[in-house]
Amino acid sequence: MSNTEKEIILTGDRPTGPLHLGHFVGSLNNRVKLQNTGKYHQFVMIADLQALTDNAENPEKIRQNILEVTLDYLAAGLEPDKTTFFVQSHVPALYELPMYYSNLVTMSRLERNPTIKAEIKLRNFERNLPVGFMTYPISQAADITAFKAKFVPVGEDQLPMLEQTREIVSAFNRIYKCEILVEPQAILPDNEACCRLVGTDGGTKMSKSLGNCIYLKDDEKTIKQKVMSMFTDPTHINVSDPGHTENNPVFIYLDAFSNDDMFAEYLPEYKNLEELKEHYRRGGLGDMKVKKFLNNVMQEMLKPIRERREEYAKDKSALLEILRKGTEHAIEISNKTVDEVRNAIGINYFSDQSFKDNFID
Repeated sequence: MSNTEKEIILTGDRPTGPLHLGHFVGSLNNRVKLQNTGKYHQFVMIADLQALTDNAENPEKIRQNILEVTLDYLAAGLEPDKTTFFVQSHVPALYELPMYYSNLVTMSRLERNPTIKAEIKLRNFERNLPVGFMTYPISQAADITAFKAKFVPVGEDQLPMLEQTREIVSAFNRIYKCEILVEPQAILPDNEACCRLVGTDGGTKMSKSLGNCIYLKDDEKTIKQKVMSMFTDPTHINVSDPGHTENNPVFIYLDAFSNDDMFAEYLPEYKNLEELKEHYRRGGLGDMKVKKFLNNVMQEMLKPIRERREEYAKDKSALLEILRKGTEHAIEISNKTVDEVRNAIGINYFSDQSFKDNFID
């Protein structure tokens, strides 16, 4: 099946730091699975323009993390011969299309976007909000539609952004009486626990800015330290106390990452996670024992990722070449969409023969 026959996937990440488990379970692991089906043409964007919306005064932070994010992609299992990696700021369509789309969206609609509202609160922006950050959903709509992506692997928190993209697509196709743009669909993680992975502090989602992350590149010692210091059930003071597994970060992580084979390997007195939960709920099971098991689970999962990352990191020039080639391909594909959009709006003055005939003798 050629790339032209495959349905298109678009996804990406802001290069504000290395990727963490929240990225992995939110969409990165899904991207690898989808890539390996051979059914899709997948574009993965390093969203440096969107990262600038709240890092304009510190662009060096973004420069330092372009290759860090690329390494994480490769370490997780994405392959440049199957997936196109590209840098957002080097694709002209992605800053032309937002101008057209911004005329189709009201300020009140942007302000109602739940994802934007949550991020504003998280960053304490209040009224000192950069315009670029406020228009983030419009930029994201441009990213998706430039490649006519049918599917977008996302975490649950990004669903409002995707809904806004569909609204823009619908408005554009209706106003300009065309079917150029494609309404995207979300692909959510299969495991419900993966839809919104909490941070190690248990207070909110995993976030680089809050320092509650386990990174894909963390070494064995760092992973153990983070797991063993994780927040658990505050009412489970003594081993004998009954404990709560709901909203308990340690058990949320076990829901997301453990399987029966891991119990057989590292904690054979329990057949599965449900048996472990039952013991914890009735009392008599200490947090440290559960955390030690979780540490084994995390080590098993992250070791091969970390080892692949270290291998790819040996040749930084090869990483840049992957990004350069992918970005060239992204420009080629997205420019075709821009031409169609201009034609639909009627601003193709230099290539439209009917315009020339009407205004030029």
